[in-house]
Amino acid sequence: MPSLRDYRDRIASVKSTRKITSAMKMVAASKLRRAQEQAEAAQPYAIAMGEMMARVAKNVVVNGSSSKLLAGTGSDQRHLLIVMTSDRGLCAGFNANLVKQARRVAYDLIGQKKDVYIVCIGRKGKDVLQRDMGTHIWESFTGMVGKKRVEYAEVSKVSDYVLERFESGDFDVCTLIYNEFKSVLVQSPVVSQLIPFKMDDAVQDNADPVDAAPVGPTSPYDFEPTEEEILNELLPRNIGVQVFRAMLDSAAGEQAARMTAMDNATRNAGDMINDLTLIYNRARQAAITKELIEIISGAEAV
Repeated sequence: MPSLRDYRDRIASVKSTRKITSAMKMVAASKLRRAQEQAEAAQPYAIAMGEMMARVAKNVVVNGSSSKLLAGTGSDQRHLLIVMTSDRGLCAGFNANLVKQARRVAYDLIGQKKDVYIVCIGRKGKDVLQRDMGTHIWESFTGMVGKKRVEYAEVSKVSDYVLERFESGDFDVCTLIYNEFKSVLVQSPVVSQLIPFKMDDAVQDNADPVDAAPVGPTSPYDFEPTEEEILNELLPRNIGVQVFRAMLDSAAGEQAARMTAMDNATRNAGDMINDLTLIYNRARQAAITKELIEIISGAEAV
């Protein structure tokens, strides 16, 4: 049976842990505000760019001379998965849920006899996937998501690497897997295809609620230069923009998940302190009662 000193040491240890989790919660809340503002500021540009490209691509006839970023390579045998996690832990299931989704996508493709390659953004994703899919990992980028402010210049390293491997013919399809920031309590894994460009994923159909027939993206403009030349210029840039948007969402989601996790940990530590204090008081009362019984018994024996 633990002694009273053991209980006191345990209570002191849990109190120290509660101070740490409480401080981490406040730090995460402070970082969340900045990350959320940055993510919300980048969303309109990324959405507008996808819609604009969809409108331009609507007037383009895809043929053998079209950009491979739009038309594809003509095969879907080799798949590249960009898995975006955080560099740090202590954020509940933020990384675990994303890695689980990435594994599900990878094993589904492997079950279809496809070749799967992985590029990891974030240390946690690489550490977990390295155990069973280490031979599939091409490259790993760290130190991007956890910064005070995510910069596009660093994100361009990822897009440049992906485009370089694509131009070399190393893969046919590129898919981005990241945590979409929906609210402080909800960050859900999203699977988005980057290469070849999919118009259906870039813009929602502008359907009239009264009219059942959907109206797709329209382009009532004359373009100069041609639509093909515009797409050839914008398609590579769109990859960087979408990766940047995903990284901002991931940064905000990481801080939100960590704030929630540390808040739960602080509350649990408080409950544990109350339980341990109650057990300590009972043990102390039992010890005092035992000593009184011994004193009374000794006095009666004399």
